[in-house]
Amino acid sequence: MKNNLILGLAIITLLFSCTTDDTADIVINDNSVVNNSTTTGGGGETTKPLVYISGTMTSNLTLNPNNQYILNGPLIMEDGTTLTIPAGMTIKAEATGASVYIAISQGARIIAEGTASEPIIMTSNASNPVAGNWGGLILLGKAPVNSVTGTQTSTSEIGSLPYGGTDPADNSGSLKYIRLEYSGGAASGSSENNGFSFYGVGNGTTAEYLESYEGKDDGFEFFGGTIEVTHLVSINNHDDSIDWTEGFSGKITDAYVKHGPDHDKGIEADGYNSDYGNNASPKWWANPTLTNITIIGNGSSTGGEAVRLRVGTKASLNNLYIKGFGKGFGIHGDAGDNPTGAWVLDGTLHATDVTFDDVTTKLDNQTTETFTDAEFVTGDGNGTATDFATWGAGWARE
Repeated sequence: MKNNLILGLAIITLLFSCTTDDTADIVINDNSVVNNSTTTGGGGETTKPLVYISGTMTSNLTLNPNNQYILNGPLIMEDGTTLTIPAGMTIKAEATGASVYIAISQGARIIAEGTASEPIIMTSNASNPVAGNWGGLILLGKAPVNSVTGTQTSTSEIGSLPYGGTDPADNSGSLKYIRLEYSGGAASGSSENNGFSFYGVGNGTTAEYLESYEGKDDGFEFFGGTIEVTHLVSINNHDDSIDWTEGFSGKITDAYVKHGPDHDKGIEADGYNSDYGNNASPKWWANPTLTNITIIGNGSSTGGEAVRLRVGTKASLNNLYIKGFGKGFGIHGDAGDNPTGAWVLDGTLHATDVTFDDVTTKLDNQTTETFTDAEFVTGDGNGTATDFATWGAGWARE
């Protein structure tokens, strides 16, 4: 039986892997019930058929809740296709690092709508999973980014896929109640997967109740775009929990961040990608709105910085609760292309209603401008924590 299975898988792989470029077509190896007769317990219950998925999809793909799926390479949804994942489904990824990820290309969509009682889980297939076992989930849209000019597109660091454009209302689908675990596999020192990567994603996209748990890089990163996300959870992601760059101008509402021993910033924010430059004409900078944000660190005695704002980012930060850091906010900039301090003075970078709990230094000004804590933060002590205990119940992992 084992030899027949191996032969069958080899034939299927051969039939579906022929292509004219370097990316394989979709490979779906389906072990039928005949070939998957493992029983569990004393009742003789047959396990679900096992299906391996990877490759480039040129037609719609709907996952079947009667199967169990293992992602064994990049799964790339091409323009015009839709990936549908039912509520309650668990997708496991082979623990081979950066080369295993799901990418929703420009013009494609993902419909992955779990519920609080039946979340969708994307996790590692390793028996003892760790951060960086696999890549993560990548969405690429046609909303504006400031790393390119006009109708040009930029290219993602993982997969080299195009993103960006002129449609702020672009729709990449719907994500609801998804827990993504052990992501962040690195392709190189400068190219790393995040838990959720939003590249030029438009505000026609729905994204709510999403968790990145124990990732090797960032939990959520926004490369430009206008997407409006709600109810984000980032637990012990080893780099930054929330990161934005390339002119992100969307909204983040209700986010809960909790640091583990391996962690960098709660939020790291850039006005543009300094590796490529602010190439928009005329120039513009990231300017998102954040509301109801809780960031829990490891205690002020361990140091750390909750929020770093740099490279000319603007932002409206409303109702924050920051606990357990050496620094609450670090603001970095200069008098040239990175005028972060100037935005504090003109009010386009500001924080309203912030509570600092066990924070040594509330504001570290590393810009060329002079301003007081009160000019940046109004309503010191008025912030309240987001109600994660209520809205995270039943689906999120802490």
